[in-house]
Amino acid sequence: MSNLEVPAIEAIDLGAFLRGTPIEQAAIAARVDDICRSTGFLIIENHGVPGKIIENAWVQTIGFFDLPLKEKLTAKSSDPKCPRGYFPMASEALAKSMGVDTPPDVKESFGIGPLLAPPTDLTAAEYEFHFGKNLWPAAHPKLEIALTTYFNEMTDLAGKVLRLFAAALDMPHDYFKTSHTHPMNALRCLNYPGFDKPLLPTQRSAGEHTDYGSLTILKSDPTVPGLELKLAAGSWVKAPLVDDAFIVNIGDMLARWTNDRWVSTLHRVVQSSNLKSDAIRRQSMAYFHNTNFDSEIECIPSCLVSGGEPKYEKVLAGPYLWDHFNSAIG
Repeated sequence: MSNLEVPAIEAIDLGAFLRGTPIEQAAIAARVDDICRSTGFLIIENHGVPGKIIENAWVQTIGFFDLPLKEKLTAKSSDPKCPRGYFPMASEALAKSMGVDTPPDVKESFGIGPLLAPPTDLTAAEYEFHFGKNLWPAAHPKLEIALTTYFNEMTDLAGKVLRLFAAALDMPHDYFKTSHTHPMNALRCLNYPGFDKPLLPTQRSAGEHTDYGSLTILKSDPTVPGLELKLAAGSWVKAPLVDDAFIVNIGDMLARWTNDRWVSTLHRVVQSSNLKSDAIRRQSMAYFHNTNFDSEIECIPSCLVSGGEPKYEKVLAGPYLWDHFNSAIG
């Protein structure tokens, strides 16, 4: 495979798994296990999310990013560590989470967090970071209903994907259910504006990074490329453009949970210099599905070989995610 050739990220029919016979489900689960051992990226088709809900979230997000900067800043938190609200250009450098010092990413974003608070006892700082109030722009009231509706659909879809993942790991289909009853989930809508001058050395639209939690469900731009993933051999390859489907990838927490049986793959966003104009804009909506704050992440029984030892010690999910997020912002 030549450098930056589009890889064969395999498509999985989620509806076929959910409605299949035990034999059919086992066959699909085995394919998913193979994919998650190799790239950790797959395309989910027949997902069941209504197209109108996806389209409305997409359109309203574009409307938000098209607002004057002054209006967008009304949804910006005064706390730079807050993961919700508006993040202007140059707010973060994702490669820093990998220990790589780079210029800030060339993107802006808008994020929301959980819509329901957990029954868990949290410190004030923990509560504010993971479950604090979402921020909305006064000048774009349609955004809230569009994104909260989409957020709920993604939460439901993530639960179905986790059933598939549990089967792929030779565990009961509801294995992940109790650890995701009050998930620390998040949605980030991203705008990668075109640029009319060269970027700084090592600067990217989104620097190379892995995702931190259980899984990510990405609605990527169906017409503008940019997402790239790093294969085990070390080469960067382009992700394919998909329309009526989602790209799902494994996060660090799930890789740790599986004792590295599954991989959390490095990825980045690079605006193509082969387009007619470098000013072409790219959008995406990334939903991050994480566990409950107080979930303990330790090796899944089926991922421990006979006589072997877990590679990682048990960790509490909430502090783990907090540390990873702050490494990219700070």
